[in-house]
Amino acid sequence: MVEFWFTHELAILRWLHILAMVYWLGGEWGVFQTSYKVVNPKLSFEERMRHMDTAYRIDILARTGIITLLPLGLHMGYLWGVQPLGGGWLIAMWLIWVAWMAVTWGAFMTRGQPIWHILSGIEDWSRYILIPTLIITGLTSLFGMGPFEAGAGSSWYAAKVLTYGVALIIGVILRLVMHEWQSKFRILAEGPNAPVEAALKRSINIGRGVAYLYWVLISMTCFFASVKPF
Repeated sequence: MVEFWFTHELAILRWLHILAMVYWLGGEWGVFQTSYKVVNPKLSFEERMRHMDTAYRIDILARTGIITLLPLGLHMGYLWGVQPLGGGWLIAMWLIWVAWMAVTWGAFMTRGQPIWHILSGIEDWSRYILIPTLIITGLTSLFGMGPFEAGAGSSWYAAKVLTYGVALIIGVILRLVMHEWQSKFRILAEGPNAPVEAALKRSINIGRGVAYLYWVLISMTCFFASVKPF
C-alpha cells in the first residue's frame, strides 16, 4: 500500500482534486436552485424549511470540496516544485485539514443548537484569515517575490492561488446569506412578516448576483490547474 501510494501519489491527489472541484461547483449550483424554493412566500413555512434543510445538506458537500482543495493543491504544488514547503509541513497541513473538517461538519450537524454559533463563527474566521493570505501570496508570487514559483511555465500556480482566494470572498458572501436565512426564518416561524420577506428577497438577490461571478472564478481556478497556460 505504501509503495502504491508513492508510485501514484500525484495521480491520486489529482483525482481527489477533481472530485473536490466537482463537489464545489455542483454543490453551489444545487444550493442556487434550492434557494428559489426557500425564499418563495407562496409556499408554506414547513415546505420552505424542508427546502432550506436540503440546501444545507447540499452545501456541506460544496464546503467539504472547498476546504479539501487547499491542502490538495498545496500538496501537489510541492510535488511539482512550485510550492516550497514539504515534509513535516505537509503533515501539519493535513492535520489542520482534519481539525477544519471537524469544525465544518460539527457546525453542520449542530445547526439550530447553541454550539452552532461557536463552530460557525470559527469557520467564518478561518476564512477571514485565509482569504487575505491567499490573495497576498498569490500577488507577491506573480510579482516575483514568492513564496510560490512564478517563472516561465509556472505562473499558473500563483494565479490559481489568487483566483481561489478571490472565489472564497464570494463564498463568504453566500455564507452570510445562508446565516441570514436562519435568523429570518426564526421570525417567520411566528407567522407571516412582510418586512422579513422583503429582507430575504434582497439578500437572495445579492447572493444570486454574485453566484455567477463565483462560477466564473471556480472555472478559472480549474482552468489554471488543468491547462497550466503560463
